Amino acid sequence: MKTWPIKKLVEITERLNLEKAVVGSWPYIEIGDIDLENKSISFKDKKSIKGAVVAPENTVLISRVRPTRGAIVLIDKSYPVSSAFTILKARQSETSSRFLFYWLSNFKSLSIYLQSRQKGSNYPSVREKDILNFEITLPPLEIQKQIVERLDKIAEARKLNDELIQKTDELFQSFLHKELNSSGREWAIKRLPEVSKLERGKFTPRPRNDPIYFGGSIPWIQTGEIVNSDGFIRTYHQTLNEEGLKVSKIFFKGTIVITIAANIGDLAILEIDAAFPDSIVGIRADKDLIDNKFLYFQLLLSKNYLNSVATQAAQKNINLAILSKVKIVLPTLKIQKQIVAKLSAVQDYKKQLLEQKLKLKELFDSVLTKSMKG
Repeated sequence: MKTWPIKKLVEITERLNLEKAVVGSWPYIEIGDIDLENKSISFKDKKSIKGAVVAPENTVLISRVRPTRGAIVLIDKSYPVSSAFTILKARQSETSSRFLFYWLSNFKSLSIYLQSRQKGSNYPSVREKDILNFEITLPPLEIQKQIVERLDKIAEARKLNDELIQKTDELFQSFLHKELNSSGREWAIKRLPEVSKLERGKFTPRPRNDPIYFGGSIPWIQTGEIVNSDGFIRTYHQTLNEEGLKVSKIFFKGTIVITIAANIGDLAILEIDAAFPDSIVGIRADKDLIDNKFLYFQLLLSKNYLNSVATQAAQKNINLAILSKVKIVLPTLKIQKQIVAKLSAVQDYKKQLLEQKLKLKELFDSVLTKSMKG
């Protein structure tokens, strides 16, 4: 491993005399505008407020509020920004802002460092001094340049892949509405219970409060795992034992599961047998009437309706009676399978893109780590 110097950010960045931004300027960047996954900016309609500053072009913005979230972004031109950002401009004799951005936004060491220095519980923050005292390994400028060139190429491939995923999502939504539109077609219309069996999950044990139920071999799936799935549940993070099964409800492989609390209307198809809490309903299609995946695609269209009729207590929720009102169009099984084939083809393509996304991230992380080690 090469022995490269370790320097504080204050040693390799310029001291900036920041201008105050004109109130009402736009586009304006706040902490919440940073896309944490892509490290990019999602501009909102909000204009700059009193206290905002002008961040120069080619600088790195690091949030001092809730710093461990990783709200870090590189801007290529000048913007009015929240004063809650620390703004770093690389000293050209030492490094580049792009190198700093790659280093700071992709290594966990900054988050760990800031977590140890943040103050406050409801609104944790760090001082600018804390950020400037953070240390990084600094290769020679020529090697920094090579590292940035490599990472730029992978970053561009990741960007193109993300754009394809977005376009595929748009294509899928277009096909979904077009193929399932019953207007002008002699299709029957049924209520959900007429074409399927609905069962609600049971009591929701919690690992911290109810440890006697956990640690067995029965997969335990919660709402968040459905929300973050790609439409299929095939993995799990927690398990129940036989005691846990007594207070829960098991749904079998092939069941469509849908959330009825908090993130209402998110759904997935089970590829394993698993137990579920009472915030989830299992739906089993009547195979003589409706194709299981055709039913799944139709339920994707019900999310807006279900949220519009949800009741609000501690959180939004619906009950089985409301879910039972969902209308299902019913062409012949032959037509159903044709529609499923079209929509599944788009889904399969997106799955390939998501696999490519994961590989590109792994490549990026690998190149970054190996490059920094020399």
